[in-house]
Amino acid sequence: MKTRVLTGITTTGIPHLGNYAGAIRPAVAASRRDDVDAFYFMADYHALIKCDEPARIERSRLEIAATWLAAGLDPARVTFYRQSDIPEIPELTWLLTCVTAKGLLNRAHAYKAAVDKNVEAGEDPDAGVTAGLYMYPVLMAADILAFNAHKVPVGRDQIQHLEMARDIAQRFNHIYGREFFVLPEVVIEEQVATLPGLDGRKMSKSYDNTIPLFAGGARALREAVMRIVTDSRLPGEPKDPDSSSLYTIFRAFAGEAESAAFRRALEEGLGWGEAKQVLFERLEAELAPMRARYDELVARPAEIEAILQEGARKARATATPLLAELREAVGLRPMGARSAPSAPADKAARTDKLPRFASFRDADGNFRFRLFAGDGEELLLSRPFADPKAAGALQKRLKSLGAAAAVVALQPQGFALELHGEAIAFSPPHADAAARDQALARLREALDQLAAQD
Repeated sequence: MKTRVLTGITTTGIPHLGNYAGAIRPAVAASRRDDVDAFYFMADYHALIKCDEPARIERSRLEIAATWLAAGLDPARVTFYRQSDIPEIPELTWLLTCVTAKGLLNRAHAYKAAVDKNVEAGEDPDAGVTAGLYMYPVLMAADILAFNAHKVPVGRDQIQHLEMARDIAQRFNHIYGREFFVLPEVVIEEQVATLPGLDGRKMSKSYDNTIPLFAGGARALREAVMRIVTDSRLPGEPKDPDSSSLYTIFRAFAGEAESAAFRRALEEGLGWGEAKQVLFERLEAELAPMRARYDELVARPAEIEAILQEGARKARATATPLLAELREAVGLRPMGARSAPSAPADKAARTDKLPRFASFRDADGNFRFRLFAGDGEELLLSRPFADPKAAGALQKRLKSLGAAAAVVALQPQGFALELHGEAIAFSPPHADAAARDQALARLREALDQLAAQD
């Protein structure tokens, strides 16, 4: 089973060299692991909490998406999407809001910091505090729980928000009597590179000491490198690499042998001007190909839009069935619809007849099967198989799948069950979306019943 890892990217500002070394590069590398099901999303709803400039939000979404794609994020391997393209996220935010204690939100660090600042200034405690800032932890919980992510890499300042997401998930599970949500685990990357900025402090937009990643091209990169603060030692005088920002940055982009050679050159008296040129050339060697791809993408926003829309489709294939299940759980059902059992699983599984498979052979010689609910309602029809053993193996896999692991792609009047990104069985057509959602709830119930028998 793959581990689902989810990473959010706030769409404000322009990525700099520190963002690339500390977050983008390691995340892209992790996305290539075969044991990871990686979700990457642009947190543009979150950006609205910090920024009320529409043009900046719009431009940042484009530039950040282009940056991640240019840095090697493969949308065919991962699920890459915009938060605002997933309507299930704000819907889930409200469902979670209704079970979240106000006292929990009162303890959120960002809200407390804003209140403390107001009190110190003699202002009303909530002056300038928006409901968006206050509700930020619930929206973040919805980002994670909508996809039942197992692990979420965050900085230390975000640990509390992950703990709150776990608390909210546990509360919902407890109230509605079932483990709807996986409890996400926080992942702290202790070895993430933290680059010094132009003035030696941590590279940060808040310090105005950043080195551009792609913006301004090679010229802007070189100009920034040449402004890095160094000491007053002259050419020919030995330099201390361990106290040099140049060496720290160089080492983050070079291999051991190349870093050792640069270190020796500094110790032997390499002038700072020459050292900065060496650093620039090392950075340019890595960034130039990505910058070219970035420029191509920014010039063709429709290409990025298509990638994000496909990512949203993949993301919603996971989120939509879960939200249908949650609506059923909280009582938001179509009028006259049969209520799904809300009792614990051991009671829900007690029916007169259990779900069953029926295998058959088509006129063209291919093998297929149907899945029926206990009362005989047809839930799924498989795709055709030339080999009956393949059809049998798939039935065996479905018996152990369970509802939580099922990936369903919704269609206007039906749905498809997918395994490893391939549609392997399809529902009958339904009269409307409400009937489709009711049938999906029955399928999930049947899969849980089959797994309980297996």
